[in-house]
Amino acid sequence: MLEKSRIHPAAPHRVVVLALDHVHVFELGIPARVFHTAGDGGAPLYEVLVCSVDGRPVITAEGVRVAVEYGPEILATADTVIVPPSEDLGDLHVGGALPPALAEALGRVRTGARMVSICTGSYVLAAAGLLDGQPATTHWQRSEEFRRAYPKVQVDEDVLFVDNGDVLTAAGAAAGIDLCLYLVRRDHGTAVANHAARRLVVPPWRDGGQAQFIERPVPAPTTASTAPTRAWVLDRLDQPITLEDMATHARMSVRTFTRRFRDEVGTTPGRWLTTQRLDRARELLENTDHPIDLVADRAGFNTANSLRQHMRAVLGTSPHAYRRAFRGVLA
Repeated sequence: MLEKSRIHPAAPHRVVVLALDHVHVFELGIPARVFHTAGDGGAPLYEVLVCSVDGRPVITAEGVRVAVEYGPEILATADTVIVPPSEDLGDLHVGGALPPALAEALGRVRTGARMVSICTGSYVLAAAGLLDGQPATTHWQRSEEFRRAYPKVQVDEDVLFVDNGDVLTAAGAAAGIDLCLYLVRRDHGTAVANHAARRLVVPPWRDGGQAQFIERPVPAPTTASTAPTRAWVLDRLDQPITLEDMATHARMSVRTFTRRFRDEVGTTPGRWLTTQRLDRARELLENTDHPIDLVADRAGFNTANSLRQHMRAVLGTSPHAYRRAFRGVLA
């Protein structure tokens, strides 16, 4: 999957954003903001176009009229199609059929184009049958409704986005930034994605999932945070670190630390640590010529076999294949 999306810099990847009536302005602007930033300072890596189902202006959820430049015919030329959320999806909220104009517009998308939704744009992909039998996400507040409306979809409300290869879904609002940065990373590697994130003043990768944003009682002001311990761990990824080590550093019992960590990050300390080590390994594979044994050691996996097992389980690829896919993509 990781090797499928390499994009040659001489041919900008065309992203077409499909704006529906009552679209949210913030999410509508995310693709252009992220993908244009990714090409800053060199040949453009992406071009981003906006269309509507009939070529007419759309009214946003915020009451602003947007005059789009293109009609649905531009969808036939898209390498990636992105559907941001709309406040007026009609019967799609209860599993209804796509409106005829929307169905006709989506029918123009060529086979093999990447399909992406942000927030409740997932309803459009689900109604089109693109998510049947697949894991997907949407805003956590709509997850139960989404699950009822589209029972064939494997809804995961705990993650920020889901990658099924050519079909990807993001959770609410800012998760659209996370997913677009992830696509930049998938297409062009860590260095380009990190540069774009710095230009946007956002983290290149956010820890945890939507679970950390689900409404829950606010901790008392005196409650200790696990953030200092997370920073401490990131400085020592090449060293053996246990759950007990983390709890001791945080001056908490293992049980209390685990509970607070999950509340703050949205995942367990063990899973978070593995993710950080995989990120470190990916960075080393992309940006150094270190042997796989050394990459494994510096990322805290101890052995190359351990690194291979974790990369295969999480990323579906091997260290050697990952390095081939991402080294020198922009050369």
